[in-house]
Amino acid sequence: MIKTDILFWVGFNIFVLILLALDLFVFHRKTHVVKMKEALGWSLFWVALSLAFNVLIYYWKGPGPALEFLTAYLIEKSLSVDNLFVFILIFGYFKVEQQYQHKILFWGVLGALFFRAIFILVGVALLNKFHFIVYILGAFLMYTGFKMGTSGDQDDIDPEANPVVKFVSRYMPVTNRHFGSKFFVKIDKTVFATPLFLVLIMVETTDIVFAADSIPAILAISKDPFIVYTSNVFALLGLRALYFALAGIMQLFHYLHYGLSLILIFIGAKLILSNWFHINMVIALGVVAFILVGSVVLSLLFPKKDKQLPEIPQQEDQA
Repeated sequence: MIKTDILFWVGFNIFVLILLALDLFVFHRKTHVVKMKEALGWSLFWVALSLAFNVLIYYWKGPGPALEFLTAYLIEKSLSVDNLFVFILIFGYFKVEQQYQHKILFWGVLGALFFRAIFILVGVALLNKFHFIVYILGAFLMYTGFKMGTSGDQDDIDPEANPVVKFVSRYMPVTNRHFGSKFFVKIDKTVFATPLFLVLIMVETTDIVFAADSIPAILAISKDPFIVYTSNVFALLGLRALYFALAGIMQLFHYLHYGLSLILIFIGAKLILSNWFHINMVIALGVVAFILVGSVVLSLLFPKKDKQLPEIPQQEDQA
C-alpha cells in the first residue's frame, strides 16, 4: 500500500510537470493575447481534467476521499478568485501588456505549487502530532473570515510596501523600462531586473499570503496530504485560464467577497466543533456550493455602481 501511494505521488507530479511543459513550450510557445474564447476553452479543459481525477480518486480511495477532494477543490477554486482581483490591480499598476500576463501567471503558479506543497506537508504533520492546532486553525479561519467580510474591497496596490520587492530593489539594479517578456536585461555590462520581474515577485508573495487562508481551510476538509495537495494543484492549474476568462467581468461579482468570508467562517466553525459535532461532508459541500451560488446570484441581481477595475494596456510590444 505504501509503495502504491508513493507511485501515485511520483506519477501525479510527473503528470503535472508534463502538462506545464506542454502549456509553456507547445500551446503558449508564442507570446500572444489570450482571448475570451481561448480562455473559456482552457477553463473547461482544466475543470474537466479535475473532475476526471476526482473519478479516479473515487475508484482508488472510495467515495469519502472523493467527496473531500471535490469539496476542497471547490473551496480552493473559489478562494483563488480573490487572487484574481489582486492580479488585475498588479498588472494595471505596472502596465503589463496582456500578451505577457500568461507568462507571469505561469511562473507564478509554478512557484505557488512549490510553496504550497511545503505548507501542506508541514500543516498535515503538525495536525497529526498536535491535535490542539485544530482549534487554532479553526479560530484563525473564523477571524480571517470576519476580517475579509468587514474589510471591503481592495482598491490599490503599493509595491513599495512589499518587503520582497523592497529587498530586490535595494540589492539589485532595477530598470523602469519594459523589455518585452524579459525578466532581466543586460545594459552596459550590468544586469537589471525589469518591471516584469517585480510583478512576478508580487504575484508570488500575494499567493503566499492567500495560501495562509486557503491551506488551513482545505486542511479542515481533509487531513490526507494527497487529497489536499492534488485539490490545490488542480485549482492552481486552472487559475490562469480563469483569470483571462473573468478579467473583463470580475467587477460584476462584488458579493463573492462576502460569500468567501462566510465560507471561511463556516469551515472554521466546522473545525472547532469537529470533536463534538460532526458535519457530514455532503452537507458541507452543499453549504459551500449554496453560498457561492447565492453570492454570484446576488451580485447579478444587485449590480454595483462603483468604479471599475483598472484597464490593462493591450498594445503590441515595441521592444
